[in-house]
Amino acid sequence: MSLIVMKFGGSSVGSPERMQRVAKRIIDSSSAGNRVVVVVSAMGDTTDDLIDQSKQLNPNPPAREMDMLLTTGEQISVALLSMTIHQLGHNAVSLTGWQAGIRTEAVHSKAKITDIRPDRLFKELDAGNVVIVAGFQGMTEDGDITTLGRGGSDTTAVALAAAIQADVCEIYTDVDGIYSTDPRVVKCARKLNEISYDEMLELAHLGAAVLHPRAVEYAKHNNVKLVVRSSFTQNEGTSVKEEAVMEQGVVVRGIAFDKNVARISILGVEDVPGVLAKVFGSLANNGIDVDVIVQSGVKDGKADFSFTVSGDDIARAVEVISGNRDQVPFNEVTSEDNLVKVSIVGAGMVSNPGVAATMFAAISELGVSIKMVSTSEIKVSCIIAAEPLQDVVRALHTAYGLDTAEQVFVGGPQDRR
Repeated sequence: MSLIVMKFGGSSVGSPERMQRVAKRIIDSSSAGNRVVVVVSAMGDTTDDLIDQSKQLNPNPPAREMDMLLTTGEQISVALLSMTIHQLGHNAVSLTGWQAGIRTEAVHSKAKITDIRPDRLFKELDAGNVVIVAGFQGMTEDGDITTLGRGGSDTTAVALAAAIQADVCEIYTDVDGIYSTDPRVVKCARKLNEISYDEMLELAHLGAAVLHPRAVEYAKHNNVKLVVRSSFTQNEGTSVKEEAVMEQGVVVRGIAFDKNVARISILGVEDVPGVLAKVFGSLANNGIDVDVIVQSGVKDGKADFSFTVSGDDIARAVEVISGNRDQVPFNEVTSEDNLVKVSIVGAGMVSNPGVAATMFAAISELGVSIKMVSTSEIKVSCIIAAEPLQDVVRALHTAYGLDTAEQVFVGGPQDRR
C-alpha cells in the first residue's frame, strides 16, 4: 500500500465530464490499494471570473477580502469532486486548506506555508476516505484565511506530500510530462523521462509553466518525489528527482521563455561605491524584483547600466528611480517593454564549451538582436524583442538536437485540433 498525493489543475476539472474523468482516475488509484490525498485547483476560469466580479464593485479591494473571495473557487472544486466520487460508489471527504492543517504566515495574496498539522488527514485516511484538499489556501495562527499566490495548488500538494511522507506526489496537467519546451510552440518537443530538481527549478524560474518554482523548491528541500503526468492519458510521466540520468549527446535539456519582461536603463550615473546598492535597495523596498543586470564601461567618471523587471512593474520601477534622483543623480532614465527572455537549461552545459555560442548563432541567423545576456552554470538567458519569440524557440530547439519525429498533443483525444 502506497500513500499518494494527486494534484489536478483547473483545466483537469473544468467541466462535469472532466470532473468525472478525474474522479475515476482517483478511484482507480484507491482501488489498487493506495491511500490517496487529492489537491484540486478552482475549476477552469473560476478565479479570473471572481477577480473580474470584485473589480466591478471595488477596483482596489482589500487583500484580506480578496483571499476570502478567491478561496471559494477551490472549495467549489473539492466539494463537487467529492460528490462525484460518492456518486460512483466510493468514500471521499472534502477539506479546506485550514481543515487540512495548513498554517501560513500573515501575508495576504502570497502567503508562505509555515506549518502543516496533518492529524485530520490521517484520521480521514484511516476511516477509508479519499481526502480531497482545496489547494492554494491556508490559515494564519490568528484564524485569517490566506492564499498562497501563483502556483499555490502545486505548493499545497508538495507541502502535504512532505508533511505526510507520501511515497509520491503526482502533478496532473494537460500534457503527459515535462517537455524540452512548450509543446504548444514546438509540436516536435521532446518528452523528458526524468529531470533534476535544479534543472526543473531553473526552467520554472525562467518561465516554464508546468510547475511553479516554490513547489519545486519545496520538493527539493524535503526530497519529495514528483511525477508530472497527463490527466487525460495513462502515459508514464516525468520524474523530478535529485539526480537525473543524462541522455547521451543531449547537453541542453530544456528551453523556457518569459513573455512579461521590460528593460530599464539609467544613464550617466556617478561611478562611486554604493550606487547600485541604493538603486536596487529602493526597488526591493518597493517590492520590485530585478532580474538581468548589465553595466557598461565608465566614461568621464560616469556609467550606464540596464536591468530587467516584470512588465507589470515597469511604471512603478521608473517612478521609484525618479523619486530617488537626489540620492542617486543621473542624466536620464529610459524604459523599453514588449521584450521576452528566452533561456536554455541543462546540467551538461558545465562541461561542454560552445553551448552559448550555438545559442547566439541560432538567434543571429534569424536576424534578431540580443539586448542582454545572463548566465549561470546550467543556463543562458537572452533578452530579445517579443515578436520573433516563437521562431527563436523553434530554431534553438533544432540547433540543440531536441526535435523528435512525433507530434505532441495537448489535452485528451477530444481536444486534438
